[in-house]
Amino acid sequence: MYSFWRSLLFRLDPEQAHNLILGMMRLAGALPPLGRALSAWFAVPQSPRQVFGLNFQNPIGLAAGYDKDGLAWRGLASLGFGHIEIGTVTPRPQPGNPRPRLFRLPQDRALINRMGFPGRGSAFVASRLHGTRPAGLVLGVNLGVNKDTPLEKAAQDYILLMDIFAPLADYLAVNVSSPNTVGLRRLQARDALDSLLTRLATKRQEQAGSWGRHVPLLVKLAPDLSSQELDDALEVILSSGMDGVIATNTTLSREGASSSLAKEAGGLSGAPLNKRSTQVVRQIYQRTAGKLPIVGVGGVMNADDARAMLDAGASLVQIYTGLVYAGPGLIKQIGLGLRG
Repeated sequence: MYSFWRSLLFRLDPEQAHNLILGMMRLAGALPPLGRALSAWFAVPQSPRQVFGLNFQNPIGLAAGYDKDGLAWRGLASLGFGHIEIGTVTPRPQPGNPRPRLFRLPQDRALINRMGFPGRGSAFVASRLHGTRPAGLVLGVNLGVNKDTPLEKAAQDYILLMDIFAPLADYLAVNVSSPNTVGLRRLQARDALDSLLTRLATKRQEQAGSWGRHVPLLVKLAPDLSSQELDDALEVILSSGMDGVIATNTTLSREGASSSLAKEAGGLSGAPLNKRSTQVVRQIYQRTAGKLPIVGVGGVMNADDARAMLDAGASLVQIYTGLVYAGPGLIKQIGLGLRG
């Protein structure tokens, strides 16, 4: 059934089609009878697990970037996700990069985006997270910096966002790996990452009393790091007391992509990224001796991809591009496949 709807959606501009889907899922979240009907239809077998101190009903999550402004997460939860990551959120609203900035590569089952963190800003997103939450859903918020924030002041943006979202989210993800904000990936370098994460860890310790709990902090890494760069980043992440890593963000590589649109600038996601992201998950697991929980993301297009991520050492997986190509039944398909 989804193949028919996809053929119609793919006639629209990718960003226009995405906003249409978000609008529909926002409606599902606002109309409880519709949300309950979708929840019954897309029910995912429970596969409980505890990761970084949180209880997940199943290991399948929605990656950051899909619901940047927290518009539709309640409706999206009815598709069976165990967790949803909102964002990337920046302190102040910003338009992002000029359009077109999102491209489909159907023959590669991939997307290229150079969105540049467009969004309505932290105050708006926070207003969307108040109120009731679907039962059992774990909610994360992915944190970023504004485009005009100098890198030497990036920590101030992250700390501001921590203050806002720690009371509203179950975990926070520090995004230092988007390829679409100039210079951001330099924060993954050893000294820069050490300075940043030390300040965030100190902030969390200082606020533990007022927040009333330990708020897990995760770091999202790029798939394009060298072996030495990855080792350096992991050493800093462990020494600073971070709770986990999200591997990986989109890639600047075009390996495995044959579409003519592969020449477009931006981060590539989808099937061509799967091999590399799974490899990075395996490297992280081996180099940390399994001590660091990993959220595997990048090219998870079906249940076999999800199982490969988990077998490589991930505790959880996230999807985005797979949802575009396989449709809303993908979460249930993965859940059933993992059970078998």
